[in-house]
Amino acid sequence: MRNHIRIEGSELTMLQNAKKVGQADPNKQMSVTLYLRRSAIQSSLETKINEIAERPLSERQHFNHGEFANTYGVDSEDIKRLEDFANRYNLDIKEVNRSAGIVVLSGATASLNQAFGVELADYEHPDFTYRGHTGHVYIPEDLADVVQGVFGLDNRPQARPHFRLMNENEVLSQNRAKGVSYKPNEVAKFYNYPSDVDCSKQCIGIIELGGGYRKEDITAYFKDLGLPEPQITDVSVDGGKNKPTGDPNSADGEVGLDIEIAAAVASGAKLAVYFAPNTDAGFLKAITTAVHDKDNKPSVLSISWGSSESKWTNQSIKAMNQAFHDAAALGVTICCAAGDRGSSDGEKDGLAHVDFPASSPYVIACGGTKLEGKDGKITKEVVWNEKKYGATGGGISDVFDPPKWQADAKVPTSANPGDRKGRGVPDVAGNADPVTGYQILVDGKQFVVGGTSAVAPLWAGLFAIINQKLGKPIGLANPDLYKLPSKDSAFHDITSGDNDSTEEHGSYKADQGWDACTGLGTPDGDELLKALNASLHDVSK
Repeated sequence: MRNHIRIEGSELTMLQNAKKVGQADPNKQMSVTLYLRRSAIQSSLETKINEIAERPLSERQHFNHGEFANTYGVDSEDIKRLEDFANRYNLDIKEVNRSAGIVVLSGATASLNQAFGVELADYEHPDFTYRGHTGHVYIPEDLADVVQGVFGLDNRPQARPHFRLMNENEVLSQNRAKGVSYKPNEVAKFYNYPSDVDCSKQCIGIIELGGGYRKEDITAYFKDLGLPEPQITDVSVDGGKNKPTGDPNSADGEVGLDIEIAAAVASGAKLAVYFAPNTDAGFLKAITTAVHDKDNKPSVLSISWGSSESKWTNQSIKAMNQAFHDAAALGVTICCAAGDRGSSDGEKDGLAHVDFPASSPYVIACGGTKLEGKDGKITKEVVWNEKKYGATGGGISDVFDPPKWQADAKVPTSANPGDRKGRGVPDVAGNADPVTGYQILVDGKQFVVGGTSAVAPLWAGLFAIINQKLGKPIGLANPDLYKLPSKDSAFHDITSGDNDSTEEHGSYKADQGWDACTGLGTPDGDELLKALNASLHDVSK
């Protein structure tokens, strides 16, 4: 287009097995989300975050929401330029989040086609229909230094939930043994979580891209556990709502699992559940809404949705990673599920892949184990790998370089050709095998559920406890976790198993120390708290 240039990293292709059925209705009203640069001093934010993370806990000070907005919010002149652009193409500005760098525009499909140089069409896939485009998104040349990403033109599903309902007929037939299951607070006991901690001053944010929960299930579940029912606030993002489908094997299973585990292990914590559409725009908006939420102010986020890095556009990864970057500055710890399809992450190209957003260096990637225990003690724990019935994700990022805090972790090169050195995934682990899964209540029925989806809220609950006991948020925790010496006994080192679920591509094996199946290991909550508390009160560290 004349005077338009393409946004690098915005290119899309038609989904495999989909077919184009016609042009999108030119008169239909729709919205798009623009991700903008922040102030001219945004480049200093990464340096600032690294400085914060490298300081001992005793000296660590995060931004509050007001300070962050004033220092790193979108420049008012850039908003003025967006207003001129919107007027030029008959679009309306519906929302501005200066702190997050988000502007939402709405207008007719025809106007958006012209504004962004795309031809929106309707597509049919065997599993769903979607509106989308192929090729790049374009913006006027005079906005090239302002607009860093455009999301929502294409509304194909972006991510999948990482949970697995226990199916005894399938999984147990290969094990030739009966499975066991636990209540979330029993798993917390195995991991020696600090007990009798009132987390009522903490808020855990949970990202959900579909499904919902029934209040009567939550009431009944926590009554059965003998624990107080959590206070839950539903936050609607881009029209997303708490809307249970009635099918536990749908996203309802994810929502119920996240809420019930997080609230069971961090008793008294408030929960803010951010419901958003399962699109690139919805996922991004859910995260920026949660990170910059001045009302609920979650200090921990749990994210159990994701997909292989290869399924994301570069503009999506860049924008979401920046949102996680903001979270680190604001003192928000983010726990992400590492995936349930082994080292391939479900891809069928014969290569190893890791899941995003777990691969972001600004989140804690949570892998999975198979845990067996008795009388509150772990008797055996290995890498979760039930082959085609599920295995923990993990490996080497194709996108992110090794972060500074993994320098001494002996992260191997990628199992793929080329021996790439990249960010190692996961960072930590927890019980995830459905064979040793969690007892939850969804849509009025009891189920046993596993998946790394369970590990993200399990660790989110632990960080809520730690924040409560320390009296301040730890924020970006990875630098602290990787500094802990083995003598602190903060982790159970998992040394048995691998995450090759297909035997058709490279995979990774458990080993002493960090590995690309279970990271640093599973937690000893009391010992982890002691180690972090010692750091908080020792200014020499």
